[in-house]
Amino acid sequence: MKPLARRLALALLLLPAVPAWCAETQRWVVLVDNGKQAGQQVTTRGDDGVVRSEFVFKDNGRGPEMKEEFELAPDGTFARYRVTGTSTFGAKVDESYRRTGDRVEWKTTADRGSRTVSGVAEYAPLAGTPAATEATVAALARRTDGRLPLVPGGVLTMREVARETVANGDHRRTVRLLALTGQGLTPNFGWFTDDAVPRLFAFIAPGFLQMLPEGWEASGAQLEARQKKAEGEMLAALQSQLARPMPGTTLIRNVRVFDSVAATLLPPRDVLLRDGRVVAITPASNARADADRSIDGGGRVMLPGLWDMHAHVTRWDGGLNLAAGVTSVRDMGNDNASLQQIIAEEKAGTLLMPRIVPAGFIEGESAMSARNGFVIKDLDEAKKAVDWYAAHGYPQIKIYNSFPKAVLKDTVAYAQSKGLRVSGHIPAFLRARDAIDDGYDEVQHINQLMLNFLVDDTTDTRTLERFYLPAKKVADLDFDSQPVQDFIRLMAEKKIASDPTLATFEFIHQRDGTMSPIIAPVADHLPPDVTRSRMAAEMDIPDDATFQRYDKSFNKMVEFVGRLYKAGVPILAGTDEMPGFTLQRELELYVQAGLTPSQALQVATFNAATVARATDRGVIAPGRTADLVLVDGDPTANIADLRKVALVIKGETAYYPAEIDRALGISPFAEPVRIPSAK
Repeated sequence: MKPLARRLALALLLLPAVPAWCAETQRWVVLVDNGKQAGQQVTTRGDDGVVRSEFVFKDNGRGPEMKEEFELAPDGTFARYRVTGTSTFGAKVDESYRRTGDRVEWKTTADRGSRTVSGVAEYAPLAGTPAATEATVAALARRTDGRLPLVPGGVLTMREVARETVANGDHRRTVRLLALTGQGLTPNFGWFTDDAVPRLFAFIAPGFLQMLPEGWEASGAQLEARQKKAEGEMLAALQSQLARPMPGTTLIRNVRVFDSVAATLLPPRDVLLRDGRVVAITPASNARADADRSIDGGGRVMLPGLWDMHAHVTRWDGGLNLAAGVTSVRDMGNDNASLQQIIAEEKAGTLLMPRIVPAGFIEGESAMSARNGFVIKDLDEAKKAVDWYAAHGYPQIKIYNSFPKAVLKDTVAYAQSKGLRVSGHIPAFLRARDAIDDGYDEVQHINQLMLNFLVDDTTDTRTLERFYLPAKKVADLDFDSQPVQDFIRLMAEKKIASDPTLATFEFIHQRDGTMSPIIAPVADHLPPDVTRSRMAAEMDIPDDATFQRYDKSFNKMVEFVGRLYKAGVPILAGTDEMPGFTLQRELELYVQAGLTPSQALQVATFNAATVARATDRGVIAPGRTADLVLVDGDPTANIADLRKVALVIKGETAYYPAEIDRALGISPFAEPVRIPSAK
């Protein structure tokens, strides 16, 4: 759910404005699903020097609608800026900025400020249409030092990483792929013209969307292929820089091993690894072992590699995951070609990435469809989709909001006959109980469970109602009532799993000007622009009364997960949000729900690997894959200590989280446990 929103938010920073070589008014199209139009932008450069832009994007029943206008100073930076509208989930957007001499002032729904600046300074909007980025890059191109200071803070830089010539009939353009750094935790990419003052030609989010000038849509495939290659080269270099091979044997001495089967912490142990697998676990000893290298664990806790059971993987996610000790992820819906490429690159060792277990995404055709995986119209097409996923080794399929309910039961049965598990959202005009009766093995997201008690036969849960109904009504839901108790009992008896993604749903009670609970515990470690970006509300929470109700609803959702776990319902820890940090917050919420820290860790290790059918992982035992995490402190006593990851081992490769964090602009959480050279 949320990765789409987050990717869109990043996309909005880089989508194209009016190129200098176009007329005063230019229309752009946003394409998804191999050419289906899902949005547009119209930008006008007026005779008065004001640039005005209107942007709309709708995908999966949601999306932003915004109007923006700005004027430029002689140095190309914003002299005046304003954007209004609504965000992806319906929150109000109202942001303004003005520079008068050396004085700058800005105001958003999340923050406001003023200061004195000298020289060139560019405002970095929290929200806005794509038109602003073209102006910012043009201003950066004028800088002889290649650096553009940003307001409220930071510095933007760029470099060319690829060049292509595209054609539209007799018209040809040479465009450059620029990597922009200084905002966010990873580079942002855009295709710009090669003019002296570069103009943004296209934005490509590989496997997700393309935004191109109207009439140039045919160039999208060419640019996407070249961008994938360029990003792959950058990522391969990053993997080479950060990965530390450990061939042969490695002895890790004096560690407290977490027994994920029993959810207990063992006394100090020595753990011997060979060629990516655990060979032996013995009581800690000072005796020398015949190993190629020996590591002093210093009494740290050793966990099995963590699992994120609800990801939508992009090629740039791996660093945040590995730095947090996440060595395996379950992808819960993606562009099939892109995901196959990522899986291949991870297996080849050229991509900084956890291991991936894919779930095949199947959606039904409608005006509000999510355009991932396969979008089907009938049972025959659904079976063909299942066949493709089975042939490509997927252990599971995921069904989505617009899936036709008339063929749900037969599709589930067909998938299970092929040996695939079945999970998903609840298709529109059904309840979770209906999907379970039709054979679901698992239900995604806490809101999909809560809607079971909140909808009627006319409720269209493909709209924002799937978020607002739970926010408004769970506060009054009686969990001790017979319908709720019967539903919990049904899930427990049938062992229907749930990845509730509680941390993701904290956006339902986050108000403007408050830090996202995902980010708040680590804010001091993150770049200021990242923390600022996570202080804007995503839901429309207009007053204190609404906040109090939404807050109560969220806290009751946390309570509900605790009740599910206590009843014996399999809980799976997933994020569907910012990698790494969200999983840490998710496990904190499980402890808040009543699980012990050790039980929460068991959920994210042994339980996850069992459901994912990856039984070589999730447990530290002889013969198992050596996916291991060393943590400072004791997360079995204080789950927050899980953020203090000192070493991550993924098979035959080790990573220092501190090095990964620094590469991403993050202040490290623990000093690394270093790998000595082989004897």
